[in-house]
Amino acid sequence: MNVQVKIGDQVFDVEVGDLSARPILATIAGETFEVWPEEAAAAAPVEAVQPAGQRAVAPVAATPAAVPAPALVQRTAPVVARDSKSKVMLAPIPGAIVSLAVKPGDKVAKGQELLALEAMKMKNAIRATRDGVIAAVHVNVGDLVQKGHPLVEYTD
Repeated sequence: MNVQVKIGDQVFDVEVGDLSARPILATIAGETFEVWPEEAAAAAPVEAVQPAGQRAVAPVAATPAAVPAPALVQRTAPVVARDSKSKVMLAPIPGAIVSLAVKPGDKVAKGQELLALEAMKMKNAIRATRDGVIAAVHVNVGDLVQKGHPLVEYTD
């Protein structure tokens, strides 16, 4: 999921990984950070911990309106684990399909964009979780999908 975060006068594009995983991986300007959100209270600080050799990131306080931590994790967690062995890629969030980048028979590499899904006026790139060949595309541009809806299927 891609989000924009505004801190002071600066806006950062952040690619956020699986929200049900711990730690959550967030990539900012090509650098990946581990984020360990506290789930006890929505207003609790969310701390970013950098990998070895990376620059430090100051903790960011979440506000209840901006990040309801427990509800957000529940709402966006996929129905089936999105791992490298899954044959079917499921929608991680509800939204509208705005573009397709693959068709049946296409070879894809892990991380390659498969399609774009718009949710809450934000365009989210849905990327391949593994290398493979696309067997079927289960959506069309303009389709509205719910969380867990099949998007694409691999041949193997």
